[in-house]
Amino acid sequence: MAISVFNDHISDEDLLVERLFPFDIVCIMRERTLMSATLLGRLQNLRLIASTGTRNAAIDLEAAERRGVEVLHTGYNSTPTIEFTWAMILALARNIAVENASLRSGGWQTAVGADLHGKTLGVLGLGNIGSRVAEIGKSLGMNVIAWSQNLTQEKAAASGAHLVSKNQLFREADFLTIHLVLSPRSRGIVGKEDLSLMKPTAFLINTARGPIVDEAALVETLTARKIAGAAMDVFEQEPLPADHPFRRLPNVLATPHIGYGSRSLYEIFYGDSVANITTWVLDNIN
Repeated sequence: MAISVFNDHISDEDLLVERLFPFDIVCIMRERTLMSATLLGRLQNLRLIASTGTRNAAIDLEAAERRGVEVLHTGYNSTPTIEFTWAMILALARNIAVENASLRSGGWQTAVGADLHGKTLGVLGLGNIGSRVAEIGKSLGMNVIAWSQNLTQEKAAASGAHLVSKNQLFREADFLTIHLVLSPRSRGIVGKEDLSLMKPTAFLINTARGPIVDEAALVETLTARKIAGAAMDVFEQEPLPADHPFRRLPNVLATPHIGYGSRSLYEIFYGDSVANITTWVLDNIN
């Protein structure tokens, strides 16, 4: 079996067809490449999509089934993202990236960091990841509040959080962290009006998906310094364009979508992918 590896991102459908047309099996990273009905219809050789993660919203599963393309998923472990979220929160609170840059350039301390104890942690989305982020915040002595469209007070209380309205979440949070699954309902759910409610001393953290936040509104908010800053691991367009404002705004801590990518999770992703492909090949040998 011949194997080809591609490490760049292509969004143009014609170029994707040109690249992927020869292959019977395509192994993809979750939600990085849109496998639309039109794309699947043009990939006439494709018989198997091996996707990382337990689900992949970028795959049109109905179109794949109509085409007779099997889709197999892998296991998943949310621990890396939970830990990374707290790395981002702590880095913002204690100004770590700026202080490191100052020290490396020959300087010394530039500011005084903030405490987490006694502050309010706002959690947007209290699912598998958000609930554990909330529990850690509670253990650090933070006041934890949460909101999502279907969240109940009982579910919030189980994670040590208090259910509030969406407006309250944005008004009261000192650190507001996003943990929603990207869907038509959540796309753009954080908009200009929501950001305008935040305290000028508050921080926004997004390790979920970029399109959940209105990116233009966030750029405007950060440029005007209407909030203290933001930490983001995910973006509307990935890789982030070279001229994007997030690359130069001083109140932005940005990383290249690495929150999920620990060694342990890659071992799960690629170990399971190899096992899935091997089983499929053995089952489909003529």
